Amino acid sequence: MARLQEKYKNEIAAVLKQELGIKNPMAIPRVDKIVISMGLGSAISEKGRIAAAQKELALIAGQKPLVCKAKKSVSNFKLREGYDIGLKVTLRGKRMYEFLDRLIAIAIPRVRDFRGLNPNSFDGRGNYSMGVTEQTVFPEVDPDKVTFQQGMNITFATSARNDREARELLQKLGLPFRKTDTDKAA
Repeated sequence: MARLQEKYKNEIAAVLKQELGIKNPMAIPRVDKIVISMGLGSAISEKGRIAAAQKELALIAGQKPLVCKAKKSVSNFKLREGYDIGLKVTLRGKRMYEFLDRLIAIAIPRVRDFRGLNPNSFDGRGNYSMGVTEQTVFPEVDPDKVTFQQGMNITFATSARNDREARELLQKLGLPFRKTDTDKAA
């Protein structure tokens, strides 16, 4: 069992149950999945970009990414239906908790000028999204072998009923949210 998964089961779940006043243990918020995605629109003109990004994303996530294809043709972007324009990986279970642990403990502290994650990036249904501007913050990626900087989106899908419950869950797991004006007043 992953270290963060064990912490969730032994400590965080009980605290959340008490703080949120939940009686049913199955209703306690948890992280269901993490989706990491990369948009590679520039891969249309540079053919090797998809393969390089795919290799780096596989190193970061620990599993092979899915190649996303264009659904529509857009002449202004020189894009045709069926072109490879993105990558995504869906993590669940042990791999998800191991990635989350590496993200919190290693990758986020390596981000330049980091002031905390945006606390307003919730979608209203308990899911949180964040962006990373470059893949070199992850220790698995060798900065000397990187040919281009590529950002990625990371989405945490939780079983929380609302944003407040999801924020509590993610804070307890260790995500460093930026302090808001309401947090400073309290």
